[in-house]
Amino acid sequence: MKKFTKFENKVWLSTPTMHDGEELKYIKEAYDTNWMSTVGKNIDEVERIACEKIGCKYSVGLSSGTSALHLAVKLAGVKQGDMVFCSDMTFCATVNPIVYEGGIPVFIDTEYDTWNMDPVALEKAFELYPNVKVVVLVNLYGTPGKMDEIKAVCDKHGAILVEDAAESLGATYKGRQTGTFGEYSCISFNGNKIITGSCGGMFLTDSLEAADKVRKWSTQARENAPWYQHEEIGYNYRMSNVVAGVVRGQFPYLEEHIRSKKEIYNRYKEGFKDLPVKMNPYDEKNSEPNFWLSCMIINEGAMCSQVRGESRALYNKEKGKSCPTEILEKLAEYNAEGRPIWKPMHMQPIFRMNPFINRYGNARANTNAYINTDYIIKDNLPLDISNDIFERGLCLPSDNKMTEEQQNIVIEIVKSCFE
Repeated sequence: MKKFTKFENKVWLSTPTMHDGEELKYIKEAYDTNWMSTVGKNIDEVERIACEKIGCKYSVGLSSGTSALHLAVKLAGVKQGDMVFCSDMTFCATVNPIVYEGGIPVFIDTEYDTWNMDPVALEKAFELYPNVKVVVLVNLYGTPGKMDEIKAVCDKHGAILVEDAAESLGATYKGRQTGTFGEYSCISFNGNKIITGSCGGMFLTDSLEAADKVRKWSTQARENAPWYQHEEIGYNYRMSNVVAGVVRGQFPYLEEHIRSKKEIYNRYKEGFKDLPVKMNPYDEKNSEPNFWLSCMIINEGAMCSQVRGESRALYNKEKGKSCPTEILEKLAEYNAEGRPIWKPMHMQPIFRMNPFINRYGNARANTNAYINTDYIIKDNLPLDISNDIFERGLCLPSDNKMTEEQQNIVIEIVKSCFE
């Protein structure tokens, strides 16, 4: 295998891209005006700009994308014991808010075209559980799902769609911004997102009533009284005016960040054209991702043998083949950060007992444990597409500050794993 010079400065997966003066100007404004609180001009402006950029009527700045999802799930009416359909291949923050409200996540398998929720599996889920009234959808790694098809299934069954657009700010489907397809939608300004506040998130809706309710809940559900009056449970979820200053300074650079991320994606695609791999896909006719993370999936025939446990992985090196474990270890050896694909939620120990629905029905029928179905094929598709993508895929260094020269070295490191 080729030897490369270790990167002197680490090449990261995705870190904040800050700008000279803009963010600091608004942070200083908060400081100078003494609005070091959860109210202030920065919050007002960030909410206004978000509505303008995304195309929704109302937004509420919150402390995180997770808090936005929590209040969206609560607003959707999820109660103790209610089943909620949700994307399977995602980060746990998508699913945890369902559990906060006592709901039971039912995981919907992924499809290969976009790596998002399979609308065929979603329809099958409604056949099995017709009383479900809430669906939580993720736009994975900044790529929109099959929004028309998923929305049609939800409308057919009278279900509320909650859109987790935490990773997809600025992405569009048929010219429409993600974050506008759900009755309630959420975005994130976490430190690794396309724009950041170091933390923070936002609830998005076209309903004034919903926005007012979330605003109330997020400030400890205080009633309109001259004293502290409380008639329902509230939360300390409001965005800080200081954090909002960072986001306010970042928003003008959203399109610039997306262009940079797309260039990274396209360089990988060109660099890997002779390898037995594919980049994370998207519907080039109908959607434009924000390319938050560039990912790749190894062709089935080019996978060396790999075994993963709950916290460790082993593989056998084979000529002309590789696997995510080998590539990630090799990148780390040269001081570059990659990451496995999100481990599907139905494979997580905490959710082993929850239903997992693929396009053929309940993949866990008649069992109380996870069955590894990655080698069971029907209609030329594995019965567990989420697991298949997890087994063969990985996230590549996608940092906006990575130079073209550094990326070319990353490409060569990946290539060397297939020699």
